[in-house]
Amino acid sequence: MPEAALLIMDVQRGIVARFPDTSGPMLRALDQAASAARSAGLPVVYVRVAFRDGVPEISPRNRSFSAIVDSGGLGDDDAGTQIHPAIAPHPEDIVVVKKRVSAFTGSDLDVVLRALNVDSLVLTGIATSGVVLSTLREAADLDFDLTVLRDGCADNDDEVHRVLLDKVFPRQATILGVDEWAKLLSSAASTGG
Repeated sequence: MPEAALLIMDVQRGIVARFPDTSGPMLRALDQAASAARSAGLPVVYVRVAFRDGVPEISPRNRSFSAIVDSGGLGDDDAGTQIHPAIAPHPEDIVVVKKRVSAFTGSDLDVVLRALNVDSLVLTGIATSGVVLSTLREAADLDFDLTVLRDGCADNDDEVHRVLLDKVFPRQATILGVDEWAKLLSSAASTGG
């Protein structure tokens, strides 16, 4: 079985606040996934986006990020960039700070994963069409084995969310529900594999 890590991406206060209809069930699913990963001895890696004071990392040519510069609250210590308290990291968990959409871009995620000998990633996060899509594509190009937890993802566009999970992601990843994934972990642990 590949050496896996669970990635919980962009589930930070300011982003979760934009998903009032789905955040409750998703946060419960992520808490269950994190507990299952910890019980199985898998690393849990939180990825959040944050910038230096004055956001020198954001170019005016970057449409996505430059559009949110004026809203403020993007600093490394700002409340909106902190992991949502409902799924707060445990002391043994790893927190990675990124500077772009993909969890790999502008972060030390690749270094951390290589140091842990991880070759399989379990992806979750907000938004399905943002960090999950970008990270999945980059991780596939880096030859990681990939799983996406359907109920551990959310997007503002239900149709885009559905198409990605049902049609696009299965080309590069296994798509599972958190319950199903947790049962697989438990079964693997009980059989020693």
